[in-house]
Amino acid sequence: MKIYEKAPAKINLMLDVLHKRRDGFHEVEMIMTMVDLADRLEMSELPRDTIFISSQAGYIPLDEKNLAFQAARLIKERYDVKTGVHIHLDKKIPVAAGLAGGSSDAAATLRGLNRLWRLNIPDQELQELGAELGSDVPFCITGGTALATGRGEKLTPMPNPPQCWVILAKPPINVSTADVYGRFRSDKIVRHPSAAKMEQAIRNQSFAEVCGQMGNVLEDVTLKLYPEVQHLKDAMIRLGADGVLMSGSGPTVFGLVSKESKVARIYNGLRGFCKEVYAVRMLT
Repeated sequence: MKIYEKAPAKINLMLDVLHKRRDGFHEVEMIMTMVDLADRLEMSELPRDTIFISSQAGYIPLDEKNLAFQAARLIKERYDVKTGVHIHLDKKIPVAAGLAGGSSDAAATLRGLNRLWRLNIPDQELQELGAELGSDVPFCITGGTALATGRGEKLTPMPNPPQCWVILAKPPINVSTADVYGRFRSDKIVRHPSAAKMEQAIRNQSFAEVCGQMGNVLEDVTLKLYPEVQHLKDAMIRLGADGVLMSGSGPTVFGLVSKESKVARIYNGLRGFCKEVYAVRMLT
């Protein structure tokens, strides 16, 4: 028996960091949604008690450093599963890109193994398991659009934003989320984005309002460290994207585009100097 799961990328329509918590994490407010750029996972049971990860991508770890491996190990240990699993990971989402690729893989692994091993774990319990693996994993369990608070694990489902094209561009650098948060200073932020205003824009189904409320306070750190991210933002704006923002801690920049006629021009313009560019739709 084989189980197949899709692991979509996420983008942050807004991201605000409120303060550092006593547990070392930061208190955040984020509104996240998913886009149609996805890894695909194929899971098949093994008779021996082992976890085996394979992938066509030569640049990702296939051992316990891989979040899908960690997710499989966690669910096996927590529910005393004695059989093993082979997980083949068809990787499409760039790594260390601010798109939650690893977190989405972990979430897809939890969902898939729940089905493969007929564990009947409810979504809420899967989200609690996911929170042990990473702050973005609970959101990736159910996807959709949500307001995330706490360290990102407390989720309030929301309506999906108005449908549009999303252009994603990742410069050839990797950004450490821990490093960006470590350098972040909340007292230096001049303008905080508003989760309430973004939520209202989405409920109004106003594409223009959504673009107007986009904001990410982590840009202040990443754009100073990596000028190429600012260069991508500027290029995307110049080429005509309606709303442009860095996703997560970066370095991926995304542009929301309402008219299909603009998509090819923006995509081709970015491809002139950036190798990893994707034109996708929001998942709604």
